[in-house]
Amino acid sequence: MELTDNQILNQTQVLQKIKRIAFEIYENNFEESEIIIAGIKGQGYSFAKLLAEMIGNISSIKAIAVLIDMDKEVPNPSITFDCEDSLLEQKAIIVVDDVLNTGRTFAYGLSPFLRLHVKRLQTAVIVDRGYHRFPIAANYIGYELSTTINEHVKVILDNPDEVGVYLS
Repeated sequence: MELTDNQILNQTQVLQKIKRIAFEIYENNFEESEIIIAGIKGQGYSFAKLLAEMIGNISSIKAIAVLIDMDKEVPNPSITFDCEDSLLEQKAIIVVDDVLNTGRTFAYGLSPFLRLHVKRLQTAVIVDRGYHRFPIAANYIGYELSTTINEHVKVILDNPDEVGVYLS
């Protein structure tokens, strides 16, 4: 099966969603001179890099993409950043991932920020599936998609030929 057979959003639509999220983040953080866009390893980090670039294009805010490195399949995973913790102190931080499903990955991804002195902690996703099992909600949502529990949503941002949202 080709990815285009079940494409929900194409490249143009995905980039429009990310740009809209960038404007929303700017509107809610316009007083900041610098913000951190922390992306969960995988497509979440690809999303963070695109979002940081778009925020930089539409505002004077310096948006820095940071990698949250964790194994999504392991309960209570070890989590590291690709920067020093001091870069994150007293900053507005937006934790981003590609898909919000149960909320487990976000819950773990947010946990290391709780030991830091951050100014504000927000979340953003490209797709919210709504099957939350953890008390997690995204502040910024690109697209809400109702699916069955057995369906899989895949976001591709790191392959220019296949950028989009797919359902299988």
